[in-house]
Amino acid sequence: MNILFVHQNFPGQYRELFQWFVARGEHRVVFLTQRRDVPAMAGAEIVTYAPHHRAGADAYALSSYWEDCCGNGYGAAEACEALKRKGFRPDIVLGHVGWGELTFMKQVWPDVPILGFFEYYFLSEGGSVGFDPEFPSGTQARFTLHARNAVNFANIQTVDLGHCPTHWQRDTFPESFHDKLYVCHDGIRTDRLRPDPEAHVALGRLDRPLTARDEVFTYMARNMEPVRGFHVFMRALPHILDARPNARALIIGGNETSYGRKSTEPGGYRAEMEREVGDRVDWSRVHFLGRVPYAAYRQVIQISRCHIYLTVPFVLSWSLLESMSMGATVVASDVAPVREAVEHGRTGLLVDFFRPEALARQVVEVLERPGDFASLGRAARDFIVETHDFHTRALPVHLDRINSLLPAARRVALS
Repeated sequence: MNILFVHQNFPGQYRELFQWFVARGEHRVVFLTQRRDVPAMAGAEIVTYAPHHRAGADAYALSSYWEDCCGNGYGAAEACEALKRKGFRPDIVLGHVGWGELTFMKQVWPDVPILGFFEYYFLSEGGSVGFDPEFPSGTQARFTLHARNAVNFANIQTVDLGHCPTHWQRDTFPESFHDKLYVCHDGIRTDRLRPDPEAHVALGRLDRPLTARDEVFTYMARNMEPVRGFHVFMRALPHILDARPNARALIIGGNETSYGRKSTEPGGYRAEMEREVGDRVDWSRVHFLGRVPYAAYRQVIQISRCHIYLTVPFVLSWSLLESMSMGATVVASDVAPVREAVEHGRTGLLVDFFRPEALARQVVEVLERPGDFASLGRAARDFIVETHDFHTRALPVHLDRINSLLPAARRVALS
């Protein structure tokens, strides 16, 4: 079978599914992406494309996102036309709809089924924008946000079937979408992401590696920004460190902005919050690790006595589910998407997003009495194994839906 994956930032949400198909060695697997730094790999073809067009700086705000998405879609379609001229015809296309890359696929291959990843419907209320009064939305936000949904409306017509990783994300979309969307997470490799009592983390300024015996608490986000509660974490930090003089904070994340408004301060939100908390923090016990290799991130979580996950109502991070798979005691913000994974007092602890002092008190309790909370990490792992494991839970569902779009002779067996 010929399979075409499409995601502008290889591999995106297709990391596990793509690797599974490649590892079987039974299919021709092509991945179309904008990334040009992907190394060659046996069993797969990585094809890059460039956007055909970008909206100019003076583009009309209500249509500029759609303009970018059309540029992506046409660029992807041109790359597919080139594949077609070389004799490639996919039996199925699996791709993310959010950047418009699938928009014109049916113009290239009208009869090829498409299974689209629908990540988020832009909400003017009930989502990330306008949730935190410290970062109010502008008067035009409800118009520009809804205009961004043009790509969702176009692609619900393009795809034969759609996929959402969580029920909360599915429910952001209008009910008219729901009959075409199924809910199943991309899948967590719980066989690889598990507790490891031998894990250790070496830091340059310390004379020995940190282990699970140390009083370590952690925070992780792709980028340190308000959508992921970085400002809340930083305001809790002085209280945690004051109460626990042997505690160390290990912070993973970049200093850019993935979502929402960029900081206007030099140095981004990290520098902004460092200036705010100032000399109330013992900086010798705070370790900003930046973006680290996956293996290093895994060890950081494995030695963590308390892992902090904060977010506004938005797309749930892989890092929360992965931390739970590794048996972390999680303290997280009490918002709807998080509650889909964390049950307070059973698989983790939930706190009010807007109360840094409450966050600090809860973290201090965990650091002070880790034995009292150890059952939460065990239950969290059990929950992820039962509901999110890639091989036993996610993969069978995804293969079933993929096979529903294929003729019997082309269907994929699980074993």
